[in-house]
Amino acid sequence: MSLAIIYSRAKLGINAPLVTVEVHISNGLPGLSIVGLPETAVKESKDRVRSAIINSHLEFPAQRITVNLAPADLPKEGGRYDLAIALGILAASGQIPAEQLERHEFLGELALSGELRPISAALPAALACGDAGRDLIISTASGGEAAFSSITRVFGAANLLQVCAHLHQREPLKQAEAAQDQFPSNREILDILDVKGQSHAKRALEIAACGGHNLLFYGPPGTGKTMLASRLPGLLPNLSEREMLDVAAIYSVASQSKDYQWRQRPFRAPHHTASAIALVGGGTNPKPGEISLAHAGVLFLDELPEFSRTVLEVLREPLESGEVRISRARNQACFPARFQLIAAMNPCPCGYHGSDANRCRCTPDQVKRYRNKISGPLLDRIDMHVPVRALRQGELQSKTLGDNSATVRDRVELARARQLQRQGKANNQLSVPELEQHCDLTSSDKNLLEQAINKLGLSTRAYHRVLKLARTLADMNDRNHLNTVDITEALSYRTLDRQPGN
Repeated sequence: MSLAIIYSRAKLGINAPLVTVEVHISNGLPGLSIVGLPETAVKESKDRVRSAIINSHLEFPAQRITVNLAPADLPKEGGRYDLAIALGILAASGQIPAEQLERHEFLGELALSGELRPISAALPAALACGDAGRDLIISTASGGEAAFSSITRVFGAANLLQVCAHLHQREPLKQAEAAQDQFPSNREILDILDVKGQSHAKRALEIAACGGHNLLFYGPPGTGKTMLASRLPGLLPNLSEREMLDVAAIYSVASQSKDYQWRQRPFRAPHHTASAIALVGGGTNPKPGEISLAHAGVLFLDELPEFSRTVLEVLREPLESGEVRISRARNQACFPARFQLIAAMNPCPCGYHGSDANRCRCTPDQVKRYRNKISGPLLDRIDMHVPVRALRQGELQSKTLGDNSATVRDRVELARARQLQRQGKANNQLSVPELEQHCDLTSSDKNLLEQAINKLGLSTRAYHRVLKLARTLADMNDRNHLNTVDITEALSYRTLDRQPGN
């Protein structure tokens, strides 16, 4: 046959849209042209493919060859289509059986010798391939990552000749197995029992873990704010199977697979000098930023006011929507970004405002300027504002009291299980109609909330976040209905709310 059709996958955000590689061989002056919006690396594949076919002792047709990468309006980049183009040429020239191509998809960059090299974003491509009901043939180096998709049969090949032998059914390829070292799972879990004192902050941390709530610690330096925040991953339940694959796909697209701890929730702590693009993602070919790498996990921002205000403001929309859309002139990408925000800050520039030692020498204007670096809309999206006081005399050397992380995590998992059974999601993700359905209030509780709104100057968003927090407190005590104690405690965590204009 003179026309062959091969299936491959593009890379678009964490998605892998289907690319149909059409190869037509016709009479005319020998040449190879590639159409379908290919970028430079794709155009250069014709030289790699020609050399790979010849060096594999196969015949490169001395005819006019046209390769179309469909759909034509989808940008194609990288060397991931080399294998599909080479097989299309071989099938169109009758050197491999075309009937085997319909059941497979092909991804891989070819070396001039015909060896197959790894590609980025192998896992999203494997997931999409499995959804389409096809087998995936990929380089051996990428097979271990792609095989994490349990719905896809993945075959790893070392070179072009092995793929041809498989399609001829002479020497079938071995099915790839998930490489356990592809996503390591050796991150040390820090224990909350290491934190001396701070029972109020520990309680807040457990509540945040139970409902997935955003949390801000503020207090003098050296009181344990960072230490507390770093213990949160040890309190969170393990990722579900779907969440594991989603997070692994993000790290695969970002070419940071080695940084993802399998089954553990991500914990990202960017430095305060990070740019807006580093935080939300971007670039000519958009890549995930820190908020997407923290998807289904924790984003910790230490020294919150030291971040550029422009950088902090880009967090507002993802905190609400759970995703970030990056638009560039040539393409757009959408990355998931449903993370739990944990932040820490000092109360003033010197750090000692309001401390027992009266060490602060900052003027009221300096304190106000410092706190105003965090905008009201961003503060509004943080459910809990928790003061962390300096330890009292003797607390530092006293025996640590309380539960360890494993015990707390058991309670967290029970509370999360109640939420999933009732509404299929964590409380922090409840919509307004769902809040009305699951947060029934008595008339006295409604009056209490109305007074709090007027006194604290709460916005509608803050009011809804108080309800979500109260719903979590009720779940922690295995209660179906909210009571006054839940609402009062939830309101006590809005300590940084102020009347408008103050």
